[in-house]
Amino acid sequence: MSASKVTITALGLFASTVGAAHAEITNNLIKIGILNDQSSVYADAAGPGSVVAAKLAVEDMGGNINGSPIEVIFADHQNKPDIGAQIARRWYQTDNVDVIVDYGNSAVALAVQVLTKEFKKVSLPTSVGARRITGDSCSPYTVHWTYDSYALASTTAQTVTANGGNKWYFVTVDYALGHSLEEDATEIVKKNGGQVLGAARHPLGTTDFSSFLLTAQGSGANVLGLANNGGDAINAIKQAREFRLPEQGVKLAGLFLNFSDIQAIGLELAQDILIAQAFYWDQDDASRAFSQRFEKIHGAKPTMTQAGVYSAVLHYLRAIKATGSDDAKIVVDKMKATPVDDFFAKGGRIREDGRTMFDMSLYRIKSPGQSKYPGDYLELIRTVPGEQVYFPIERSECDFIKNK
Repeated sequence: MSASKVTITALGLFASTVGAAHAEITNNLIKIGILNDQSSVYADAAGPGSVVAAKLAVEDMGGNINGSPIEVIFADHQNKPDIGAQIARRWYQTDNVDVIVDYGNSAVALAVQVLTKEFKKVSLPTSVGARRITGDSCSPYTVHWTYDSYALASTTAQTVTANGGNKWYFVTVDYALGHSLEEDATEIVKKNGGQVLGAARHPLGTTDFSSFLLTAQGSGANVLGLANNGGDAINAIKQAREFRLPEQGVKLAGLFLNFSDIQAIGLELAQDILIAQAFYWDQDDASRAFSQRFEKIHGAKPTMTQAGVYSAVLHYLRAIKATGSDDAKIVVDKMKATPVDDFFAKGGRIREDGRTMFDMSLYRIKSPGQSKYPGDYLELIRTVPGEQVYFPIERSECDFIKNK
């Protein structure tokens, strides 16, 4: 599979800048690979927009570090772990890629985790839900950005259960992401006095949810927990509305919805669903300023995953600039030692296991009548500090945490 690329270089600086720090950057080039779904169910939430976000971070670093240009390449893993692993192996082993970013598929990210340790190269999963990334599949060269299943589930499920949604039925995409969302939401529901009455698992890319919804309807549940995202969540919500589940007292809980999913569903059908977000384009002036830059290039407002790509790449590049090296251990250690400071995460930190500790916000999707301008989709319910929403490190299954 070929990878398309774009190189951003600050004119004149490459030829004139020399020094010891420059010599520590391999091949005098910093190479970033965006590996994600470019054409299928997760393409709107990440896809080409993630490439745009990475390029904006490179631009904000001046296009080079100490004279070494920064190159961004990208490839489509087609949501297949074997293809993703093949691309990652080639990038790390042959193409001198320093860091792989994004993924958009937990199974692909988990496959790459093994390679980060083999090649001692950096991985920044920014659109990956599986908590195992910093759990039993952890790597000292990985920083898990944006969110994970535990943060998404705890932010949403706790509020829904506390407000009377105490009988859950899950519709779950049948791979690592869905399993992780369902497992973590189940823990939160039971911890808050709720029950899980059942679950149905569906293949990635399902278009007909009728049998799953009929089973949920007959289960006696008052919450339909959607442990999926992208096209699967969009189709499930549209069909749940057709089955009139909300009118029958069944709340829809979207455990992992992106801004682009809301656009695809439409406010008429998505209204009143509670969702957790790590970023919303309209949350403050700095977010609006970034979103305006992004939309001018990409033609759509950024999702939280795309904003997460910008933040992760920027923090990575700042660590290279500070250390003068692209060595994976040196850079990741510096990333962990440095607070994250940008519009995406003000004062965030990176935990020892590689888990970013960023605030999560719970939003209610507005009705069409409440939306006053394009993209005005969400009403803030509450913001939860990162220290409260992520899986406790005391329970970590990460080997280099347990064996300290």
